[in-house]
Amino acid sequence: MNSRDAAIAHARNSFDTGEFRELLARRVALPTESQNPERGPVLRQYLEQEVGPAFEAMGFTCRILEHANAKAPFLLAERIEAPDATTVFGYGHGDVIRGLDREWQEGLSPWQLKEREGRWYGRGIADNKGQHTVNMEAMRHVIATRGKLGFNAKFLVEMGEETGSPGLRELCTEHRDAMQADLLIASDGPRLRAERPTVFLGSRGSMNFDLTIEARAGGHHSGNWGGLISNPGIQLAHAIASIVSPTGQIRIPEWVPAELPASVRRVLADCEVDGGTDGPEIEAWWGEPGLSPAERVFGWSSFEVLAFKTGNPDTPVNAIPPRAWARCQLRFVVGVDPEQVLPALRRHLDRHGFGMVQIATTRETFFNATRIDPDDAWVQWAVASLARTTGKKPAILPNLGGSLPNDIFTDLLGLRTIWVPHSYAGCSQHAPNEHLPPELLREGLEVMTGLYWDLGSGDTPAAQK
Repeated sequence: MNSRDAAIAHARNSFDTGEFRELLARRVALPTESQNPERGPVLRQYLEQEVGPAFEAMGFTCRILEHANAKAPFLLAERIEAPDATTVFGYGHGDVIRGLDREWQEGLSPWQLKEREGRWYGRGIADNKGQHTVNMEAMRHVIATRGKLGFNAKFLVEMGEETGSPGLRELCTEHRDAMQADLLIASDGPRLRAERPTVFLGSRGSMNFDLTIEARAGGHHSGNWGGLISNPGIQLAHAIASIVSPTGQIRIPEWVPAELPASVRRVLADCEVDGGTDGPEIEAWWGEPGLSPAERVFGWSSFEVLAFKTGNPDTPVNAIPPRAWARCQLRFVVGVDPEQVLPALRRHLDRHGFGMVQIATTRETFFNATRIDPDDAWVQWAVASLARTTGKKPAILPNLGGSLPNDIFTDLLGLRTIWVPHSYAGCSQHAPNEHLPPELLREGLEVMTGLYWDLGSGDTPAAQK
């Protein structure tokens, strides 16, 4: 057995003996709800008493970082083995969405790792405690086998991702020199399919905005005034209908890319979207015509109406409502200028006679679209490593269908970004009963141990700084 195989076997054994589960259970037990103001001490505890000591035991130097714009601390762990060695940046978040304790299945709790019907349940198992624990443990097994990593490692753990990562951008700007690296390798989000190793190289951008029509001060009897005064609910429905076709095709040219790059089309041709047994059935007629499902969700933009309100939905009355409101969202890809999204919408609505519609940005977090080239040498190297470990052909996604603050890493820190997810689309992330199949975590541990081993082997693309 060569040393690479020995490291992977060591990692596999730690999982099979229950060592990994015990560690993850301890982390799940900490209720690190960043949306709950009362959890501040627990957020700090996770860094200072849980992941910090784990990094230090691997020879990392750790420090707690804070920023005035952040509501929770960060931890930066660093292990520098040689000044001229490849430096890899890692990222994870220890905060979780609210536990929603009462909504879990009977006998389950967000703060207890429990196995039921071949699944591990607990808040953070998928997002993101399970994923960064896999990566940390994989590095530990490489060090235990080789005596060193063979590369330099920096790892940032934040505790505010579920509240929009406040202060992350400012922190990375302030500590840019300390966070310099050659590339980012991190884990978040789902695999394309639970059984297929996956890499994604960025994320779609996301912009939420409100559309509102304020027609008049109050409602008026529909019998006395129907047919005489405008109904803002009807007007707003027509305005929204002008933005997309009846089959969901976006009708504002500035909101979609001019084309799909050839490298993106090529990698997506090998990708089949599957939400698993619990996921909805894909509707082939919805969205941009002429694109495959993978191209529609990973290579194109999508527009959604998240909420629509007019009148009083709970207790309707016979009155023409004075107001209508809709919360809308555009997910967009590289090639769409975010600065032109709302101006293009304004021009479109005016051109179609909907000048009465007001547009307002929301306070929700905005994400830029990011993507590195699937043909990049580091991408091909990482995919080869995953294939060598698993004997499977990994899926390459040019970007995640969802959104991450990935532009902080690509644009601000100048890093190539390769994400290796250890979850799947049906994991109930952010919902009650969050879970993962343990075999997915086990394979993730094997994959990352092999990947980190290969990073230290010297057979990597030349660092391009």
